Amino acid sequence: MWNAEDVKSFLDWADTPAGAFALRHERRLLQHLVSGWPRRGHSLLDVGCGPGIFLEYFWESGFDVTGLDASPDMLAAARSRLGPRADFHLGVGDHLPFEDNAFDYVTLLNVLEFVDDAAAVLAEAFRVAARGVLVAVLNRWSPYYLSHGVPVPGSSSRLRQARWRSLPEMLRLVRQGCGGCAVTWRTVLHAPSCTWREGTLFNLCNRGIALNPFGAYLALRVDTGRGLPVTPLLLTTRKTAPMRVCPPTVVGRTGHGRDLSS
Repeated sequence: MWNAEDVKSFLDWADTPAGAFALRHERRLLQHLVSGWPRRGHSLLDVGCGPGIFLEYFWESGFDVTGLDASPDMLAAARSRLGPRADFHLGVGDHLPFEDNAFDYVTLLNVLEFVDDAAAVLAEAFRVAARGVLVAVLNRWSPYYLSHGVPVPGSSSRLRQARWRSLPEMLRLVRQGCGGCAVTWRTVLHAPSCTWREGTLFNLCNRGIALNPFGAYLALRVDTGRGLPVTPLLLTTRKTAPMRVCPPTVVGRTGHGRDLSS
């Protein structure tokens, strides 16, 4: 169970140059993948919301957000961050306390690395999501895994105790839970973590949201087939799809603006 010490450790890391750099690139990746999802009046459940950093981003993007976490300390931090802008529930990912199709979208961000039964958690996400699911994991095929994820006997590091996932494993899990769904994946943070800092050279090393299975942060958007998003990728394969353009959202670390595009 994640506790108050874990909350403090994560927030302290987020304030470091490497943490701020990583979170900025991760937000860019998530923004890219949800850019085709309608937002105004659409609900999003963030399973394992932690201290609410990404939940706040989704609220700023225009979703009506709900956060769920198994840790009371994580939920307390998320409530402190978002206040009345979000609903919060204490619960676990493999037994969500919601009806079928209760939300338009569900996100699982850095959750599957820390659960016993990833397939069960994904199945629950697909059960309560009417339109789509967004999953992000730490990538076992990345340079970051070699420096921070390889298990070390006796280590107390959460990252070294986690089960990092590869792209083939994630595709297998997703298709097991939602066989005929459309899947779009991308990665960011392709270079070792020593390059995660501001500067032209460092940004060049990590530039781009890529079809590259070796980035440290791997995210997959799964569309269930009801209300498929309209994205540049989809437009190239579905010529008859109506065009909908969602303007990009630029969110600063302390920004409070909200993009209500639909």
